[in-house]
Amino acid sequence: MTLILICHPFHASRSAIGQVPAQAEQGHLEVARWTPRLHSMQGRTRSPRGGEVDPTASFHTSRSACSSHSRCAWTRPPRSGEVEDPGDIEAVKTSVSGDSAVKKQEPRYQESKSEVKEQKSGFTKISPSAKLLISEYGLDTSSLKASGPHGTLLKGDVLAAIKSGKGSSKISPSEKKPSPQTATQKSPSGRPESKTHQQQSVSFEDLPNTQIRKVIARRLLESKQTTPHLYLSSDVVLDPLLSFRKELKEKHDIKVSVNDIVIKAVAVALKNVPEANAYWDVEKGEIILCDSVDISIAVATEKGLMTPIVRNADQKSISSISSEVKQLAEKARAGKLLPNEFQGGTFSISNLGMFPVDHFCAIINPPQAGILAVGRGNKFVEPVAGSDGIERPAVVTKMNLTLSADHRVFDGKVGGAFVSALKANFNDIQRLLL
Repeated sequence: MTLILICHPFHASRSAIGQVPAQAEQGHLEVARWTPRLHSMQGRTRSPRGGEVDPTASFHTSRSACSSHSRCAWTRPPRSGEVEDPGDIEAVKTSVSGDSAVKKQEPRYQESKSEVKEQKSGFTKISPSAKLLISEYGLDTSSLKASGPHGTLLKGDVLAAIKSGKGSSKISPSEKKPSPQTATQKSPSGRPESKTHQQQSVSFEDLPNTQIRKVIARRLLESKQTTPHLYLSSDVVLDPLLSFRKELKEKHDIKVSVNDIVIKAVAVALKNVPEANAYWDVEKGEIILCDSVDISIAVATEKGLMTPIVRNADQKSISSISSEVKQLAEKARAGKLLPNEFQGGTFSISNLGMFPVDHFCAIINPPQAGILAVGRGNKFVEPVAGSDGIERPAVVTKMNLTLSADHRVFDGKVGGAFVSALKANFNDIQRLLL
């Protein structure tokens, strides 16, 4: 069925259906092929415009009718001899058939394009992990085979290709490795980006450890891994100690350090609380109380941290402790300590008061069960009660003490008793002379 459409700027009127204007018999015909979409309604055929027409009907109008702005009309196909130039119909048929052929070829082109893509890649979908591996290793997707459902390329497929060496890289080795000239080129900022510059930024130097440092490192690691550390901290008033030190120097010409007095105060506190002067026996699983109070003093040397021991410190005077500590420190720095001078001990003291260190926690020196960390003295303004009982603001010097104790030996009661006894010694420094 061939329908003949007469082009006109106005649309066909429903009232003009079935009427043929007189001008249609004159003038040159302009025709176009049109295949309307027909809708069947109760045995009738409805055109897209809504008019009821004969399914076999075509429509046309003359050029004169279009130029005179007359209405386009639907009519039956013209009889033989009514069309002035039949070649126009053939020309229209050829042009219309060419357009339809082009439209039909478009899907074929798209299909062939997708087929080429599938043939090139070998898969239709790709998982995120597989995509990441392909970009990381720079693989050529045409050499990969998908084993997932619906042609999905999985991570295992990419790993298998990398392992077998089938996944060839898109970038040649010559492109991956820059030439020596390229490696030494300067960046936009003017700095060279060579490998030598990168190595210099991460350069390091190996420091060989002495045998003493190796032993210290092993014992400290063993202490932190096997000893349950308990930490107790408190501030003590340092003014009575400083006054006592000044009095010894002025009246008795005895020069002692703060650390010497701290050693004596700790030794007396351990004597008053014997449960703190103990260690844990691993083999027996018991607490062993020590008969003597032997204080280990941490001394920094070039070879490492040494801990010479002041034995029976609770029974010695402050002046004797001071002289002994000086001798042991000199021998430790010279590397002339004897084994019995640094092996053993029941308690340790680490003093960093000469540095700007207010507070720190020390690591227990096994097999001992406790170590006291001593910070520097700082001045504070606090209310202090005078002789008349009235509190007034005054400057007070305080020092922080932190106890690191083996919780298998020190429970809360023992630790609290030791710290209390230590603070009492600092508050009434004359007790150390008894």
